[in-house]
Amino acid sequence: MAQTGNAGNFAAGGAYAQSFASLPNHTKYASIDIKALAGGIERYDADLRGHMFGSNNTNLKALNTETGGAGTAGYALVPVYVDPKIIDQTRKYTPLCEIIPRVSNFGMFADYNNITAKGGGFVAAEDASLSETNTTYDRFSTAIKFLYAVGRVTGPARAAIPAYAMAGFQPGAGQSMGSGFSDQGAPNAKQLEVLVKARELKELEENLIINGSTSSDANEFQGIIQLMSTTNTVDKNTSDLDLDDINTAIQYAFDDGGRPNLAVCASSVYTDMLNLLQQRIGYLQAQQQVLWGFQSIVLHTMVGPVTVIPSMFMSNVSGSKSIYFLDLTVVEMRVLQDMTYEELAKSNDSEKFMLKMYETLIIRNTAFCSSITEVK
Repeated sequence: MAQTGNAGNFAAGGAYAQSFASLPNHTKYASIDIKALAGGIERYDADLRGHMFGSNNTNLKALNTETGGAGTAGYALVPVYVDPKIIDQTRKYTPLCEIIPRVSNFGMFADYNNITAKGGGFVAAEDASLSETNTTYDRFSTAIKFLYAVGRVTGPARAAIPAYAMAGFQPGAGQSMGSGFSDQGAPNAKQLEVLVKARELKELEENLIINGSTSSDANEFQGIIQLMSTTNTVDKNTSDLDLDDINTAIQYAFDDGGRPNLAVCASSVYTDMLNLLQQRIGYLQAQQQVLWGFQSIVLHTMVGPVTVIPSMFMSNVSGSKSIYFLDLTVVEMRVLQDMTYEELAKSNDSEKFMLKMYETLIIRNTAFCSSITEVK
């Protein structure tokens, strides 16, 4: 309907009325103060026309994820949302650090005595002349070694890096086993670095427990492989593992007075053993869940149950695969100082620290233990 200048002559339901109600036609309801603009209106009009009809006419499009152009790690208007959980792709589990008894130790050496020979009892006639028999003792001494992990965090890193969570296995300091599978929060960059260094230190310890060798590095302590050497060994000479080999190895330890209660092996030996045991009724039911993310095998042997765990630090190369049966009554981690945090000198805008342990591994009598080596 045509509108007139008369305020009373309009359609109450029309488009005009929706915006202006009864305001008369041709009434000025908004204006720009030309004097205040002081000539800027021409520049304003030119800029407006340029934005509307020039090269930037993309602004007329609907707002989308690419509006504003490319920005850092995406597009300018879209924030980057980083997952707060950090996964360590290099992580290795360290069950032996928790299983092997940790024993406090005074001094720089782990010293202990063993009886190496007894004179023995004897029989004699009534009122026979009695002579004493001699017992032989021997002193053993193993040097304490020093393990370190060092970290440094700059001031800007502490200010800029938000809180994160280190996912998965969390190594302890040896005081208790606990559950190794729980995310550990790091409220700042330094705490995150401390968690990483703690994991590095426990992984080093686990590796040395298996592979430590003073001949390779005088600063290492001797690991299980070096300490056991060829004692009570079933040498497979690059042939397949058999269940009879397990019984033979356990018998070797038993005959020398040992009672193995834990076995550690390469992961490939573990799967070889599973394949063998799956052919026998009852063994699969004897598996039990342990704290380190796998099902342990429980072997039923002449000395009782022996729990078998796989190690991520043992070789899976054919001819170098092995399994070690340990009597934990004679295996000890002698500890002068357990995992300790200590600040290092501050010389610039950063904080440097170290984690350290002073310890060594001993097997009081390797003949109480046994092994199967050179498995195919």
